[in-house]
Amino acid sequence: MTTTLVLGAGVIGTTTAYFLASTGRKVNVVERLPAPAMETSFANAGEIAPGHAYTWASPRAPKILMKSLFQDGQALRLKLRAFGDPALLTWGMQFLANCTAERSHLNTSRKLVLCRYSQQQLHEITHKEGLDYDLLSKGLMYLYRDVPSFDRGTANMKILADGGLSLKVINPEQVVELEPALAGAREHIAGAIYCPSDESGDARLFTLALAERCKQRGVQFDFNCTVERIQHEGRKVTGVMTDKGLLTADEYVIALGCHAPLLARPLGYRLPVYPVKGYSVTFPTGEGFEPPDIGGVDENNLVAYARFGNRLRFTATAEFTGFDKQFTKKDFAHMQASGRELFPNGADYSKPDYWVGLRPMTPAGTPIIGKTHHQNLFLNTGHGHMGWTMSCGSARVLTDIMDGRTPEIDLTGMTLI
Repeated sequence: MTTTLVLGAGVIGTTTAYFLASTGRKVNVVERLPAPAMETSFANAGEIAPGHAYTWASPRAPKILMKSLFQDGQALRLKLRAFGDPALLTWGMQFLANCTAERSHLNTSRKLVLCRYSQQQLHEITHKEGLDYDLLSKGLMYLYRDVPSFDRGTANMKILADGGLSLKVINPEQVVELEPALAGAREHIAGAIYCPSDESGDARLFTLALAERCKQRGVQFDFNCTVERIQHEGRKVTGVMTDKGLLTADEYVIALGCHAPLLARPLGYRLPVYPVKGYSVTFPTGEGFEPPDIGGVDENNLVAYARFGNRLRFTATAEFTGFDKQFTKKDFAHMQASGRELFPNGADYSKPDYWVGLRPMTPAGTPIIGKTHHQNLFLNTGHGHMGWTMSCGSARVLTDIMDGRTPEIDLTGMTLI
């Protein structure tokens, strides 16, 4: 029996373990934290959103980043202290190279292929395993507050429509008809793009539930176990040294998100993955409140929102500040203001639950999946803000690659070699 060691128990690592175990492998998952999904997968936006597969590297991104140095409230946020980080400078040059209209279109198209495929795989797993993770399958709505931005949004959506995604341009009256919870914000909405096939669900609940299914298939999880280095001889990995000792297997998968480059660099790899800080705040709902049933994004403020059972969450901001996870309440003021304006009675806003996480972002916005120059080492990392959406598809194609099968989708631009 083939033995496989998966490094990382976020949504990417756990879905990878699930698919690999389904092939009959003996799988062991190593995680430095005490449970699955305690970092980037813990309190993210929760949107399963092929309809928002646009890459962040766009022609407008450089201007937004420059404005963020002097103005608060920008969706992309660059701090002056970040200029002292050599990793960011190298990554940033590659990011800027992808900010052309041509590259933005290409990268978005590639992301869309994986996102749509991944959603299909998610549906199959959910049905097969009977998973409960506060899934809402009523579509997602991308709101615009003024006519110029609405016009830009409808023009940009051609990229996704050309990729086969069904999208509907709707006026403010249709917005409120679809989502009555937005009635109080009617005057702030110029229109929206509605993607009926998009969904929302709690990535952490999904990961926890899937981890239990993995255990039933014989997958072993070693928590509170920190990976220190990967040992190798020539072009073959021979083991992984942890703070609990040496672990060995026939195959190894790095699914460590932002930490992947740190572990891979001593092996000779310079993975273009940088941590991009995101913020979320979650409020309780219940009787007397009117949370939305359809999640979405306030496009002018780039604030995502979604309801998970009796919770309403807002997420925003892409901050380039390395591995720093510190925050103050002020960091959440902009997204809370946007959310309360859209849903004045959406939740109990006196009880915020703040969280920050680090998205593993590549300059192109596309992940890195598959083989390395070491014959038994594989990658599944760099999914950025779309890790939840891309997780099941990424795990499936990686499993196909490791089994010697041709993946069902084109992975051009999403591999290391």
